[in-house]
Amino acid sequence: MFVNTMPRYEILSADSIAVLDRGWRRIVSEIGIQFAKPEAVELFAKAGQQVDGDVVKLDPEFVLEQVAKAPREFDVQARNPAHNVHIGGDHMVFSPVYGCPFVREGDVRRDATLRDFRQLASLSQAYDELDSAGGVICEPNDAPLDSRHLDMIYALQTLTDKIYMGNVVSGPNAADTIKMTEILFGGRAAIEATPATISLINCNSPLRWDDRMLDAQFEYCTASQPVVLTPFLLMGAMSPVSIPAALAQQLAEALSGIALAQLIRPGCPVIFGSFLSNIDMQSGSPSFGTPESAIGLLCTGQLARHYGLPFRTGGGLTSSQTCDAQAAYESLMTLLPTFLAGTNWVMHAAGWLEGGLVSCYEKFIVDIELLRMLRVQFTPLEIDEASLAFGAHEEVGHGGHFLGAQHTMERFRECFYRPLLSSTANYERWLKLGGKDATARASEIVAKKLDEYVQPPLDDAVREELEEFVVRRRAELGD
Repeated sequence: MFVNTMPRYEILSADSIAVLDRGWRRIVSEIGIQFAKPEAVELFAKAGQQVDGDVVKLDPEFVLEQVAKAPREFDVQARNPAHNVHIGGDHMVFSPVYGCPFVREGDVRRDATLRDFRQLASLSQAYDELDSAGGVICEPNDAPLDSRHLDMIYALQTLTDKIYMGNVVSGPNAADTIKMTEILFGGRAAIEATPATISLINCNSPLRWDDRMLDAQFEYCTASQPVVLTPFLLMGAMSPVSIPAALAQQLAEALSGIALAQLIRPGCPVIFGSFLSNIDMQSGSPSFGTPESAIGLLCTGQLARHYGLPFRTGGGLTSSQTCDAQAAYESLMTLLPTFLAGTNWVMHAAGWLEGGLVSCYEKFIVDIELLRMLRVQFTPLEIDEASLAFGAHEEVGHGGHFLGAQHTMERFRECFYRPLLSSTANYERWLKLGGKDATARASEIVAKKLDEYVQPPLDDAVREELEEFVVRRRAELGD
């Protein structure tokens, strides 16, 4: 978990925030938000909001009253206490890629499998730059659809000892996640006291929360497990093309979802979610790593702080089809403003490729390298007498060099960032080592890391109880 105490990069003036505030207020009160679950509509109706079928027109002041009930910061426990995380404030928590149906390994793009899921979970465990093992790191298409969520949660719980994300495909899947989390952490009371999973609830933008997402949200909020209420906005498709319009819509959708969370269970931890980019207006394809998405990301951080909420945005996003220069520079275009904004919960921090369709092994390592470098870049510089190294000047004098100076010899192992992936060899040595590019080197790092992977210990009785639950539920689901 990285604590980012650097100043936030903010681009919205007070007047701009006031205009955006008026914008979302008009949307929720004049157009309304659709909630495709009767229980959600009923909660709003009982709270005095105007209901027309499944469309709820909300009093903006009521929304803000509900939002104020959400904690500004909260903890999430891992089965290894060393991997507990704090959400909010200056804390940045990183989670790998999520939701991809395909994987890429070298030159091969194929359907993701359960083996891929387990290997990607193992990589998430292996790198300290990731605080969460993730959720649907890839979609294991060789596992039965109705029960694959059991395989995924079991893998996250046993192959890692970090926090993980819950399944949100349906209410029953969410309930299974909660039950397995209770088994792992010793009961319902333990996870209600300190949450143990985070789940992603996406808005079906524009202005609609669908039934499956809401079913999952009700399960998690009832159990006091945090949810990331995320508008899914690709400007030009799911929102108007202007950034201010997208930001106002994002506020309307996210704040309405957060208000519902507080109606379900007051004080339930939530994260203000943002997934904001644009489409290519010539092809209609989603675009990632764009200047517009970076601007939206920076604005999102400022707005979330304005409303007193921890927030999610950013990641290593790219539209590139392969792990190439485009993948690297587009990912940096998103990861850099992610750090500049001080994002609290970062999904897709490693492994995202091809607009989120592909989980890529090599891209996973490229993103880890970026995260390592950015963490160093955003660590405040310590300036004191020792770092001024006046004694080194006395030792070297005029026209000498510092390679053998005592100050250098005492610090050379740790004075500069040492790359995981990048090559600093001269051309002749690079050729001698095989002349491999970054993608080829990343492939070797993946193989070595998986070969070295050691599964974290887990109490045999807990493992057995989890296995029994998976077997029983699989049979109940007909697989």
